[in-house]
Amino acid sequence: MSRPLVAASAGAAALVKSAKRFAGETPVGRKRRARKMARMLAETHPDAHCELDFETPLQLAVATVLSAQCTDKKVNEVTPTVFRKYPAAADYAAADRAEMEQILRPTGFFRAKTDSLIKLGQALEERHDGVLPDTLDELVALPGIGRKTANVILGNAFDVPGITVDTHFRRLVNRFGWVQEEDPVKIEFQVAELIEKRDWTMLSHRIIFHGRRVCHARKPACGACTLATMCPSYGTGPIEAAPAAKLLKGPRARELAVQAGVDPDLVPATAVVTPEAP
Repeated sequence: MSRPLVAASAGAAALVKSAKRFAGETPVGRKRRARKMARMLAETHPDAHCELDFETPLQLAVATVLSAQCTDKKVNEVTPTVFRKYPAAADYAAADRAEMEQILRPTGFFRAKTDSLIKLGQALEERHDGVLPDTLDELVALPGIGRKTANVILGNAFDVPGITVDTHFRRLVNRFGWVQEEDPVKIEFQVAELIEKRDWTMLSHRIIFHGRRVCHARKPACGACTLATMCPSYGTGPIEAAPAAKLLKGPRARELAVQAGVDPDLVPATAVVTPEAP
């Protein structure tokens, strides 16, 4: 039998074994495991943070609107021009649509985003004297801001704990066996029951970092993951050190390998770059 088939068989066997191990887990057991995994994520990703550049709550709101279907890196390239051109809510409200569309074009869906930002500025002027509110209910009532965006703003601009359920977060908490759910709002509430409120914002960043750097959508680096022994999805990706290490991404890729007990020299130089996943 060829080596790739042997590797695939080992991974499949590991996945079955992991799934069986956690099959009879109680709700209390799940909460304890989730909190243990959250602590390990804190050790694994001490550099986790909001990767959108901003200085004010309004700037973060704008950057988050622009991040839809766009990489954080690209948003950060565009926002300096946006923030200089439109420093206040009134400037968005009175913006020339064609001019704003041209500025936002590199972020994709620029017409819809322009519409959202103009309407956001108008709503802030009409309802909040041009100041971005700091409550979930008021934020989600604004144009272009849903629960995900509101939680990003609350957690990172106002220091109000919030859980940000993006595509990475949804994928990972399902793989972790914390939830069996695809609806973002239901996921948010279910994870909130597992993790202490004070940790919500940083947990979101750490899970997103883990999703971009280790637990990839198509092929997670199971054999180079610090969560391997606690994850019911272990074996979804390669469990051998060499192929797993090649999947690690980001400026700390070699450190991630060391933390997982894997030889950092197995991580290729091309992996040590900042991921550009949306």
